Amino acid sequence: MAGNTYGTLFRVTTFGESHGAALGAVIDGCPAGVLLSEELLQCYLDRRRPGRSRFVTARQEADRCRILSGVFEGRTTGTPIAVLVQNTDQHSGDYSTVRDCYRPGHADFCYDQKYGFRDYRGGGRSSGRETLGRVIGGAVAAAVLKSFGVETQAWTERIGPVRVTPGQRTLSACSLNSLWMPDTAAAERAEKYLEELMGRGDSAGGEIACSIRGVPAGLGEPVFDKLDAELAKAVMSIGAVKGIQFGSGFAAAALSGSENNDSFCAAGREKSGGTVADEDCKGAELRGAGTQSGVAKRSNHAGGVLGGISDGSEIFFTAAVKPTPSIAKRQRTVTRAGEETEIEIRGRHDPVIVPRAVVVVECMANMVLLDMLMRNALSRLDSLKRVYGVE
Repeated sequence: MAGNTYGTLFRVTTFGESHGAALGAVIDGCPAGVLLSEELLQCYLDRRRPGRSRFVTARQEADRCRILSGVFEGRTTGTPIAVLVQNTDQHSGDYSTVRDCYRPGHADFCYDQKYGFRDYRGGGRSSGRETLGRVIGGAVAAAVLKSFGVETQAWTERIGPVRVTPGQRTLSACSLNSLWMPDTAAAERAEKYLEELMGRGDSAGGEIACSIRGVPAGLGEPVFDKLDAELAKAVMSIGAVKGIQFGSGFAAAALSGSENNDSFCAAGREKSGGTVADEDCKGAELRGAGTQSGVAKRSNHAGGVLGGISDGSEIFFTAAVKPTPSIAKRQRTVTRAGEETEIEIRGRHDPVIVPRAVVVVECMANMVLLDMLMRNALSRLDSLKRVYGVE
C-alpha cells in the first residue's frame, strides 16, 4: 500500500490498523533541539481519545504513547522520531457478522476491489483510528511552530443543523463541552439533537473550522504545491472529510469582484508628526518574513492565501465531515458474492465524528505549515546565506 507518508522536508509516515497490535507514526526531518516529551504528545492524543463522553465510541483505549527514538534528554536529535501506541481494547468479534458484507458508507467494497482482500475488523487501515498517527505527527510539528509564533486552533462549527451563532464564538468555551463548540448554547442544542439521533440508531455530520495565526507571508509554492492546495490535500485525506473551503469559500461565487477582493491599506506606522494610517483600515498588520510589513487588509475573503502563497493574515478554512457510517439502523447491502441482504452494524461507534476530528484537522494543518516553512527557507539566496553565515 502506497501513500502512507505526507510531506517533503518534514515527513510523517503513519502505520497500524484499528484492530492490530499497535498504531503510530515515524517523523523524519524534524529539526534537532526541539523540546519534546510523551506528555506533550499525550495532550493532543487525549483530545481524540475514545470513551470520553456519551457522544463518542465507548471503546476504552488509554492511547498512551511511547517515544521509541529521536529524542534524548527531552530534545529532538534530528534523527527519525518513532512513536508507538498500543491497541488494548479490540473487540474484533463485533465485526464477524459483516465479514462477508459491504458496509454502506465504508471503504469495504473499494478495498476489496483494489487489493482482493480487506481487514473487516473495524475497517483496518481505513478506520478512523488511523488518525492517531496523524495527531502524533501534527503534535511534533506544533512544537516546532511554537518557536515561530504560529498557532493553529480548530473547533466544531456545526453539528447537523445546529451552527455556532455568529458573534457568539468564544474559543475558550470549546474545552467546556463535549462537542468542542465555542458556543455553549449551540452545544446544548447540538447535544439534544444527537440524543434524538442516537435514540433512532442514527448518526450526524458537521463542520470543523480552523484558524491559523502568526503565519508569515510567503509560504506556499505557487503552482502545484500552493499552500491552500496542500492544506486541502492534507485535510481531505482525513477519512470522514468530504469538503473544504477557504475564507468565503463557495459564498464567493455569489459576490462581485469588488466585493470579494480584499483591499490593501497602510497599517499604522510612525511618522514625524505621529502615527498615520488609513482610518478605514481595521485589519491586523500582515506579517512579513521576520518583520512586520506595514500593510494590512480590510477583509479576508481569501482566507489568508493569495496566489497559493500566505499573505501574512489569518488563514481560515472550514471542513465538512460526513455522518458516521456505522449506525445501528438496518441497512440494505450486498455480500461479496453479490447477494442482496440487510445488516445491523454492532459494536462501539461514534454517533458523531466531528468533536474527535477537530484535533486531527489541527494536526494536519500543522504538518503542512511546518513543511512549507522549511521549504520556504530555501526560496531566497539571502536566507540561505544567513544560515551559513555568508556575507
